[in-house]
Amino acid sequence: MTDQDTTPDSTAEGSGAATEDQTRQPGTQAVAPPVPVASDDPARWGRVDAEGTVYVRTEDGERAVGSWQAGEPAEGLAHFARRFDDIRTEAELLEARLASGAGDPKQALASAKHLRDGLTDAAVVGDLAALAARVDAVVAAAEQAVEAAKAAKEVARAESAARKQALVEEAEQIANESTQWKSAGDRLRAILDEWKTIRGVDRKTDEQLWRRFSKARDAFNRRRGSHFADLDRQRATAKARKQELVEEAEALAESDDWGPTAGRYKELMAEWKAAGRAPKEADDALWQRFRAAQDRFFARRSEAFSERDAEFTANAKLKEELLAEAEQIDPGAGLEAARSHLYRIQERWDQIGKVPRERVRELEGRLRAIEERVRSAVDAQWRRTDPEAEARVAQFRERVAQFESQAAKARSAGDKRRAEQAEAQAAQWREWLAAAEQAVASR
Repeated sequence: MTDQDTTPDSTAEGSGAATEDQTRQPGTQAVAPPVPVASDDPARWGRVDAEGTVYVRTEDGERAVGSWQAGEPAEGLAHFARRFDDIRTEAELLEARLASGAGDPKQALASAKHLRDGLTDAAVVGDLAALAARVDAVVAAAEQAVEAAKAAKEVARAESAARKQALVEEAEQIANESTQWKSAGDRLRAILDEWKTIRGVDRKTDEQLWRRFSKARDAFNRRRGSHFADLDRQRATAKARKQELVEEAEALAESDDWGPTAGRYKELMAEWKAAGRAPKEADDALWQRFRAAQDRFFARRSEAFSERDAEFTANAKLKEELLAEAEQIDPGAGLEAARSHLYRIQERWDQIGKVPRERVRELEGRLRAIEERVRSAVDAQWRRTDPEAEARVAQFRERVAQFESQAAKARSAGDKRRAEQAEAQAAQWREWLAAAEQAVASR
């Protein structure tokens, strides 16, 4: 067997079309139902002459497609009819793929055009007019699919660009406004991860959006870096200030000046809070030292106050015993003895010292009542014993002078408490002196 011309390898083209990507393209429509191109009777579409030349009948007349010398003419027609069926099968495959939306429409269009261009010289026997119409329908369907894919690609490109635009705008808002540094940083990283998944944006638009995103991310990083640099400086300042406060607190821990020191600790606490936060590890260590010093001082003060309270309670008991003794003084049984007894009790009273604050008014009030009772008896005696008035005046002057001298000596010695006690007694005797002088002057 020989062919008139080099026979196109149509089956190879069909095999190539069958390996197209099976991904369905959006917007693809099915082609029209295939046009019948029956080749079951090859003699209807061609013939073999006496010299073995094979012809195919076309709308323009017969066309030689090859030569058959190997056997009967019917076998030659069947051979070229099978080649026709191969081309028809290839067209059917393209139809099916376009109808299902699978494969690349551009590749399908190229294959369909190749089939159409090859029909003019195809070495086949069959209904070439019907096959040409069928291939033209495939070409039209492929062209429609290409346009649909192009439109879908544009829509996808616009959607991708819109997604990246939204991400850029969110990143710019974060860069300009957010101070939630951790969550904002995490969100920018998530935006970058999402950005990498978005495909299909044209290069120019993608580069413009990327520059905006990168600029926003850099701006956020600069603001965050500046914030934490300022924070580090503030914490370093706070650390230095708290170190000073700790050292002062530790120096005060052994103070016995309970009131002023307790007040200073309160001020130190306020200054500690105002100093701000130091780096966490340093802040915790400094706070432990500060609290330890403060606790040391207040523990010592509490112990001292407990001892003082016990002493004051014992003093109150002693003064109660003195009051019980003083309340037994009877001026009527002897005024001088009563006054002397009261004087000794007053001296012992002052020597005992302080009592609990809540007992002061009670105990001092009881002593004042006894002193008033003795003073009233003295006043009554003055009025009864005029001849002795001058002597009493002299005695009272002596007592006033005596207590004033004691007060002066106590002040010189720095004993404020005894000075005040002596001055109080001098004032009392001064009152008695004034009364005695008045009695003398009125005789």
